[in-house]
Amino acid sequence: MTGRLADKTAIIVGAGQTPGETIGNGRAMALLFAREGAHVLCVDRRLDSAEETVRMIADEGGKASAFDADITKSPDCAAIAREAVVRLKRIDILVNNVGTGRGDAPPHAIEEDAWDRIMDINLKSMAMTIRHVLPVMRQQKSGAILNISSLAAIAGHHMVTYEVSKSAVNRLTTVVASGNAKHGVRCNVIMPGLLDTPMAITGIAAASGKSPETLRAERNARVPMGRMGDAWDTAYAALFLCSDEARFITGAILPVDGGTSVTIG
Repeated sequence: MTGRLADKTAIIVGAGQTPGETIGNGRAMALLFAREGAHVLCVDRRLDSAEETVRMIADEGGKASAFDADITKSPDCAAIAREAVVRLKRIDILVNNVGTGRGDAPPHAIEEDAWDRIMDINLKSMAMTIRHVLPVMRQQKSGAILNISSLAAIAGHHMVTYEVSKSAVNRLTTVVASGNAKHGVRCNVIMPGLLDTPMAITGIAAASGKSPETLRAERNARVPMGRMGDAWDTAYAALFLCSDEARFITGAILPVDGGTSVTIG
């Protein structure tokens, strides 16, 4: 690798993953960032999954440690920032990679509990991690924040809470970007399209009753490039946006979707 993040420190929230035969966005980003020289704090609500990511990084000679947190709780988000300063001495990068659509429904059928839970995980968590990391970055006069949204922010299938929450993540990103540029802090967002990740394939296949093979074929057919992407496509886009190569980019909303957003305008 080229050391594009040499001597950088990075918090990746959601660095574990749900079980599956492929790799998820958070783990792929953690591995790639470590390969490029970053010291990574791998945060996940499932400590064993974060620790597995750390072991994979260590096996490649990289530097990482694990930390468990419930990012829907502000005190846990504050603890992430404190722990990062203790372990890493500074915070150069924050990646928010969390999301769920479990229990979502069309507007006429959504339950209040499901709405609150999805909003807490998808939106509130990102606002709170940013809120507690920003003072450190502003004091440093440098930092890169990256939020992982979804193409559902601009086009979806009428599952109201997930789509609204991801749209709000995009706007959260631009607000943070505009308010912190003068402090040397950048904030960008990636909107992944259809990807072959454990959460997408294993989870949706189980919920729909379709086989993973059938689901993959259907999703591939919906992408203009003729195939889904995978977590490494997200990870390489994230690497660029979090590196000094993107030092003049803030407030960007980047689709990583094989051209799907082009077809929907």
